[in-house]
Amino acid sequence: MEVPSYTREEYNKLPDEPGVYRFYNAADTLIYVGKAKSLKKRVSSYFNKSANANRKTIKMVSEIKYIEFTIVNSEFDALLLENSLIKKNQPKYNILLKDDKSYPYILLTGERFPRIIPTRRMVPGAGRYFGPFASIKAMNNILDLLRNLYTIRTCRYDLSEENIRQGKFKICLEYHLGNCKGPCEALQSEENYMKDIEQATNILKGNLAVARTYFKQKMQEAAETLNFEMAQYFKDKQELLSKYQAKSTVVNPEIGDTDIFTIVSNDKTAFLNYMKSNNGAIVLTKTIEVKKKLDESEGEILALMIVELRDRYLSTTKDILTNVEVPFELPDVNIVVPKIGDKRKLVDLSIKNALYYKKERQEQTVSTKHKENRVLIKLKEDLRLTQLPMRIECFDNSNFQGTNPVASMVCFVNGRPSKKDYRKFNIKTVVGPDDFASMHEIVFRRYNRLITEDIPLPDLIVIDGGKGQLGAACDALKELGIYGQVPIIGIAKRLEEIYTPDDPYPLHIDKKSESLMLIQRVRDEAHRFAITFHRKKRSISTFRSELEDIKGIGKQTAMLLLKNFKSLKNIKDSSLEDIASVVGTQKAKIVKDALNQTKKEAS
Repeated sequence: MEVPSYTREEYNKLPDEPGVYRFYNAADTLIYVGKAKSLKKRVSSYFNKSANANRKTIKMVSEIKYIEFTIVNSEFDALLLENSLIKKNQPKYNILLKDDKSYPYILLTGERFPRIIPTRRMVPGAGRYFGPFASIKAMNNILDLLRNLYTIRTCRYDLSEENIRQGKFKICLEYHLGNCKGPCEALQSEENYMKDIEQATNILKGNLAVARTYFKQKMQEAAETLNFEMAQYFKDKQELLSKYQAKSTVVNPEIGDTDIFTIVSNDKTAFLNYMKSNNGAIVLTKTIEVKKKLDESEGEILALMIVELRDRYLSTTKDILTNVEVPFELPDVNIVVPKIGDKRKLVDLSIKNALYYKKERQEQTVSTKHKENRVLIKLKEDLRLTQLPMRIECFDNSNFQGTNPVASMVCFVNGRPSKKDYRKFNIKTVVGPDDFASMHEIVFRRYNRLITEDIPLPDLIVIDGGKGQLGAACDALKELGIYGQVPIIGIAKRLEEIYTPDDPYPLHIDKKSESLMLIQRVRDEAHRFAITFHRKKRSISTFRSELEDIKGIGKQTAMLLLKNFKSLKNIKDSSLEDIASVVGTQKAKIVKDALNQTKKEAS
């Protein structure tokens, strides 16, 4: 599983789309949430600021460890999502926001002969809310549009059947102006009134086709009668209708408390997006990558990750929206794959984020492979090889004044370490510090085994050393009869010179060349691996020799103590009983007395 992250150096890979970005520090703490019309331009601006930038901003940027983002459909959606995330997380570099529910909404009241009114307060049971809106002006425009289109009352009368029958109310100026048909005096039936409410509701929901057709027809009628002023009026209304966006996807009071999980995948990997909605507002969004192990279906992976992510983020919501069917039932949870409506729009937004992350990861993979191939192609050119060095093996020796001589071989495949192919060698035939003879031995042993087991030879052999070590390795290949079948080079540490067989002069490669850097990486890894092996062997040897010097302690007892206590210090710090549990009371006393005596002599 891999959590998505974007380092500062990778901000140019962000999409040129509206969304919300989140900055995290080294402790994985969210320190800032921001909105953007273009994620790419906005985030890059933080890292391209001049020295005159705000000191607080400079400090914040210095703390950024990685970046996450969420794509949304509009700049306004980005504003709303930013607001929700700030209220929930209170990042230290954001201004303090309180959850005052101050967005402007339109309320279709739940009373008889419903009204359509503006509000900033959401009262449960008061009716159906639409919004929030980007501004008061946008909301008022749609209210004016509805009032011009339909005769919907604006009074606050309680128009119950009993009150109307008793004649409690009188028609007002709105009736005389033609803006109301007088339901308060039973001049309009409830059935007729509700037809207007139904059409107005369609507009508020975003179903604008009916109203658009109406305006177009009225505009054409006015134009045919040469009433161009009225035609322009209806044209303006039609344009206003076209610009109107009924509601936000990321803050929608009709959604309620819901978890949204979507998945897209290829043969090897699945990409999941998780969004959490509280009270109709998205308060959490996360995209992750999951490596497939077997031939799991998307539904099986999704079911597993629903349980994992809900547990990780402590979600207890009963409703889950997804884009694929889940083959298992989860207790006390209702999983739905919506096909239309607001819930489907939210699922589509989640899919959009998952798809973008999938596309980005695939591009990174292609870019990495391209870089690897580019380096190998360059190495092939610099060393004048006949084929790409897809498999490189490198050898190095290590000893301390001739003691505990060892050697290592590391393997790079496609320009990357293949640690399963690393090998360690104990030098068997060489006495004393003879690097040339040691190199001859390990190269001979390595390729003699490959030939015996009919394993393909590497594409390039690298020897850590100059002409002497290279010559010893070449002699080993000649004895095996494979000299000339595999390209072989030596790299001398002091000047980073490359030596090739039968050429007295070194091959100089540009010090900034990627191909030389790859050879150096291979050489350094072989050196590290050899040194680590040598230190471990020397430590074991020292341990065993000191114990075996104790009268009454043999090799077998020393190995047993080594296996259990790992070091002399651990034995010294252990009680007599602990040592006796491993080698018996008699030998434990011998060891303990000898070590205590050594300690006294040293002091």
